[in-house]
Amino acid sequence: MSYKLLTGRFVIRYPDIPRQGPEPDGDTVKFAPDTPSLVEALPRRSGSAPDIGPRGISVRMEALDALETHFEETHQELVGANGARDELLRLLGFTNVVFFADLPNKIQSADQDSVRGHVLSNGIDANGRMIGFVYAGDSADPDGADVFVDDDLVDLSTNAQLLRAGHAYPAFYATLPGSLRTHLAELSTAAREAQPPRGMWAGSVADPEGPATVPNLAALQTLVMWPKLFRRLVPYLSSGFVGFDGFDAWLRADPVDRDDELFLLDRLERGNMHDIVRASGDTIEMTVWPEKVIISPDPAFAEPRRPLQPVAAGIVLIVAALPDPVGADSRIESVTLLNVSPNAVDLDNWAISDASGGSQRLRGALASGEAVRIGLDKVQLSNAGDTIRVQDASGHVVDQVAYTGNDVRPGRTICFGRQPG
Repeated sequence: MSYKLLTGRFVIRYPDIPRQGPEPDGDTVKFAPDTPSLVEALPRRSGSAPDIGPRGISVRMEALDALETHFEETHQELVGANGARDELLRLLGFTNVVFFADLPNKIQSADQDSVRGHVLSNGIDANGRMIGFVYAGDSADPDGADVFVDDDLVDLSTNAQLLRAGHAYPAFYATLPGSLRTHLAELSTAAREAQPPRGMWAGSVADPEGPATVPNLAALQTLVMWPKLFRRLVPYLSSGFVGFDGFDAWLRADPVDRDDELFLLDRLERGNMHDIVRASGDTIEMTVWPEKVIISPDPAFAEPRRPLQPVAAGIVLIVAALPDPVGADSRIESVTLLNVSPNAVDLDNWAISDASGGSQRLRGALASGEAVRIGLDKVQLSNAGDTIRVQDASGHVVDQVAYTGNDVRPGRTICFGRQPG
């Protein structure tokens, strides 16, 4: 299968705003393409547009799923999670990378803020990220070339090197060609079956070799398990459920964001996430190895997720912001939105963004007259002054405000007193 070649730079730190920089992990890294229009032209597998800004786009590495260094204020077992991240950065050519002590996922310093590299991509995922095989350095082929990807070329990718060393679990989506999936599955299986098992496989639990005991969210964060399963368990446990007797029903209640559609290779039939998970009491396990399932991308709905017409400017206002909370900023900074229209507003796929290119997607609905305070984790407001925008699902700016450094006081909320237009 042909993939589109994109040349550019992998970016791990913004020298002008280092505390607002990217947060690379073991399977995702920021990429600034030489030709952004090539990203815009990539297939949109789930109907989502690429989430690309002036500083680039996140690349979700094809075929692998590394332990989470940060997910909804949680993480997985950090030795393996940070080890995968650090190995990815090393393979790309970054050296002497130091993370902030109070922001452990953001980079304080490194010998290189960015390095040359290239990506072979076949599309955009549901979160607006570019899916691709990642390579250090420049390619012999020109930017924008269509490149046929075979086993030999895949073996040169950072993706394959991480799987081979046991730094990540396999995660095979239906958009991955079958021949490449088979080859990558062999690499991952060899890492798991090596004696001793390589990398994080030595501590893997909740799999066909036995269940994991997970009494609570704190215990979950000490375990090594398939990250997709972990990402289902976090919201389940955070919702206050005790024990897993209700987990099957909870999965089935949401066939898109919880009960992923799968193709089960051992049965040669379609199924869902609930078909490969066994859970009861405080124990849970996968009944098949992750390389034995093919994950369907989130569906591109028959009715577009984005409105056909832009939302009228001024129906949702930015009424306040807290750019300098007392203590560490991460996940405490906030922006307050107010719906001044007579009707409820669906905020799904809306976004809050700032002048540096950071963007955070929104979800849920905002009733008429309702205000909501949004905690920020993908956007970090500058204490020297910034511009804040709220955009609707089609990317149109619904409201925009600005403040200066003179407006910022530690722990004080800035109020933007304006009337709707």
